[in-house]
Amino acid sequence: MTAKRVVVAMSGGVDSSVAAALLKEAGYEVIGITMQIWPPDKLAFGGCCGIDAVEDAKRVAYQLGFPHYVMDFRDIFARMVIEDFCREYGAGRTPNPCIRCNQYIKFAALLGKIGELDANFIATGHYARIECPPGGYRLLKAIDLSKDQSYFLYTLGQKELPHLLLPLGDLHKTEVRKLAAKLDLPVSNKPDSQDVCFIPDDDYRPFLAGWVRLEPGDIVDTEGRVLGKHPGLARYTIGQRQGLGLASGKRLYVLKLDAASNRLVVGTREQLSTDTLIAGSLSWVSGKEFDKAANITAKIRYKSPEAAARLHLKDRIAEVKFCEPQWAVAPGQSVVFYQGDDVLGGGIIQDAGTIAG
Repeated sequence: MTAKRVVVAMSGGVDSSVAAALLKEAGYEVIGITMQIWPPDKLAFGGCCGIDAVEDAKRVAYQLGFPHYVMDFRDIFARMVIEDFCREYGAGRTPNPCIRCNQYIKFAALLGKIGELDANFIATGHYARIECPPGGYRLLKAIDLSKDQSYFLYTLGQKELPHLLLPLGDLHKTEVRKLAAKLDLPVSNKPDSQDVCFIPDDDYRPFLAGWVRLEPGDIVDTEGRVLGKHPGLARYTIGQRQGLGLASGKRLYVLKLDAASNRLVVGTREQLSTDTLIAGSLSWVSGKEFDKAANITAKIRYKSPEAAARLHLKDRIAEVKFCEPQWAVAPGQSVVFYQGDDVLGGGIIQDAGTIAG
């Protein structure tokens, strides 16, 4: 096996392109891979899995002088990401498909194939850092906190981190843009992707309509009084205010998607705040679960600021008690735990509340 050979996951964007360029400059033998995760007839809308993205990645690889391949991950992406996305929405939860894609596609399926290419490493354009002290590998926030993407990587552990390179973790985004321009890369001015890659225009409702059966039901307040009708729970998210179709003297927000009774529970903005959540499906970067309560900071979604909290564990369930109430805690989203720059791990939010017993 070639110790200095690295497979770079190339999305056709500026970040993964600069990551590949930096690794080649550092002496690695680079192989570019773009993952085909959506049928060809569905790729015209673009995004990081679109036809244009594949062509951009090929152009960058050709200019920098390394091979580029397209690998077929359509089946596993459909099973592990798209079907889960639709199933979760159908169950009244709000999933994060980017985290699932990282966990099951980039850092499981792709990592499992690097041996076929006689490589030791994979690399991505994520903004995060990896360090290897004597006690094991650490996952750290990026230097550029405004672009930090460690939230999306919390499922990585001691199995994956030794084989992963993150060349952009010590750079600011402005530096990456300047490097792309200096290298005259064809994607140097390409805008960052903001959407879920498999959903055109980031409008998930029409997409879900083709996958999830929508059952109309009641819209109720916290006392159970019927205020109106909804066309299907999958069309709503926690904290949503627009599109409720209710005549009310006060602003109402989605508080809960009660899949068991097919009811949409609404209330005031104040009722959306909670100082406690519980999370399951926990993952720890160190591979070891905390054996006592700990002071941490936590993020309840990617764009939320970190918030000081106390972490308690019981029977592989985490209870997170925040120092200040958090707004619109959404079951299905990930909560990620930090201490300073270290990513401790995280889990899937089950509910706002406390651990029974």
